Amino acid sequence: MKDLKHFKSVSDYHKLANLSSPEHPLISLVNYSDVQYPEDIDSIRWRQDYYTIGLKRNIPYKFFYGQQEYDFNEGLMTFLAPNQVMSLASNPNVKAGKPEGFLLLIHPDFLWNTALATQMLSYDFFGYTVNEALFLSEKEEGMMLDLLRNIQREYQSNIDKFSQKIIISQIELLLNYAERFYERQFITRKITNHHILTQLETLLEDYFNEPTLIDKGLPTVAWVSEQLHLSPNYLSSMLKSATGQSTQQHIHNKLIKKAKAQLSGTTDSISEIAYSLGFERPSSFTKLFKSKTEMSPLEFRKTFN
Repeated sequence: MKDLKHFKSVSDYHKLANLSSPEHPLISLVNYSDVQYPEDIDSIRWRQDYYTIGLKRNIPYKFFYGQQEYDFNEGLMTFLAPNQVMSLASNPNVKAGKPEGFLLLIHPDFLWNTALATQMLSYDFFGYTVNEALFLSEKEEGMMLDLLRNIQREYQSNIDKFSQKIIISQIELLLNYAERFYERQFITRKITNHHILTQLETLLEDYFNEPTLIDKGLPTVAWVSEQLHLSPNYLSSMLKSATGQSTQQHIHNKLIKKAKAQLSGTTDSISEIAYSLGFERPSSFTKLFKSKTEMSPLEFRKTFN
């Protein structure tokens, strides 16, 4: 088991990466080509109390974030929230060359008493994992690099009463652009999204065909996301972009389709159908069915008599 360290400050990361002390205690833009991890980095895990926004290429490590893995590629941008366990491992697939890019480290205390403090985690991509990193065009990458350097220039200047406000506005602009580019990524990766939709349809079809639903219960968004190797936030964002409906709505749609088939094609009681679909209580089934069809299960069945 790797040692677990707790990095409470931006300075703690600087020490790990063998960098000089940060110029500002709560925010730092690290040039990744200057990073020198210790030789035993493979044996270290850490939990950090700060946000990390990375834009890096040619990184000779695989990066483990929670239970997921990042294999850095050109133009890859990542967004990591505080309180996540992470670690690194050597990546033999990376060609020889000097690592490039930047890491923006932001301690939550820097955001204190600003609107962005509460807004940060409303950006879904801070919860995204390996399959959900952001790929940038050359133009988009240039825009992000300009914003990162603007942030650095501001905290390197003489600090005055406007400094925090200006830096916060630059961070917010960077995050808003990231949100736009993620939306573009959802749209332009339609083939991948179509594949995920097909996988989702097959997954739910197989689940609701299981004879043991009475014991297993209804499928959850967390379970579906895990089976598709995506985070819940990303899956719902992708589905909403592609279909206008969330993961939960897709689950409900499949459930109602199966319920209609049983109501119209069998003589099973409403209770038997409810239990067979994984509901703990028939009343919950009736309530959901009526909310989706504007008819009770019994009223729906009568339309076939």
